[in-house]
Amino acid sequence: MNAVAQPQTTLAAQPRQQFDLSPQTFEQALQFCDYLANSDLVPKDFKGKPDNCFIAIQWGSELGLKPMQAIQNLAIINGRPSLWGDAVIALVRSSPLCEYVTESDDGHTAVCRVKRRGEPEEFRTFSIDDAKKAGLDTKAGPWTQYPKRMRQMRARAFALRDVFPDVLRGMPIAEEVMDISNGEATQVSSQNRPAITGTAEKALPLYSDADFSANLSKWWDIIASGRKSAEELISTLQTKARFTAEQLKEIRNPPKDEDEGEPQSDVAAAAGGLTQTALER
Repeated sequence: MNAVAQPQTTLAAQPRQQFDLSPQTFEQALQFCDYLANSDLVPKDFKGKPDNCFIAIQWGSELGLKPMQAIQNLAIINGRPSLWGDAVIALVRSSPLCEYVTESDDGHTAVCRVKRRGEPEEFRTFSIDDAKKAGLDTKAGPWTQYPKRMRQMRARAFALRDVFPDVLRGMPIAEEVMDISNGEATQVSSQNRPAITGTAEKALPLYSDADFSANLSKWWDIIASGRKSAEELISTLQTKARFTAEQLKEIRNPPKDEDEGEPQSDVAAAAGGLTQTALER
């Protein structure tokens, strides 16, 4: 008898699902930043600073970086956000606009050659003579310890910022920014501060005295319950409104000579419009 052929089925390989904690909403982002700021695995610029984490994640999103990549590859130097050089070349090479990036150093001059799709090759150099002119050759730190590496980073920064400004969204390079003296950084920051401050003041309203008086005791209860420290509570509140120095001082200094009672459960009301989730994280 002829055996009946049994149909064979092939199991298709299922793609492995990747665990991803990337926030999908504004509230999730705020909570995620609280976790990051309390972690020991973030750089010191972000430790205990959920606001910095939030801005870094937004910058990373615009650059195409995942939240954890943004936290690890964004640096705050002399008050300016910037990208470390390794992240810069990774972003450029992953862009479809880039054909290649090559780097070389003959012991005197670092050369970075780059080619953008549809355009001729361009290159930038940085030599020992350039370092001397900029006063970098005798600067304590990486320039005296790893001069070849620093020449490479400077040539890379010039080439990639000039040829791929759209990919980098105008973000400065950390190795370049860190060579700016504190005096120069302060001068630049002071010149730009009025415009930045004016924008922030227009974006966030000043918290009213009436609402502040009504909610102050509830905020004290939140701090006393241990759900949030004073600084954590202030960081959350300042995402919704501006507070005067006197108001912040009152939040940080709850009375200690009276029984504060049980913590209030109506956290949303205490925030004057902030969600309970945002305050209880």
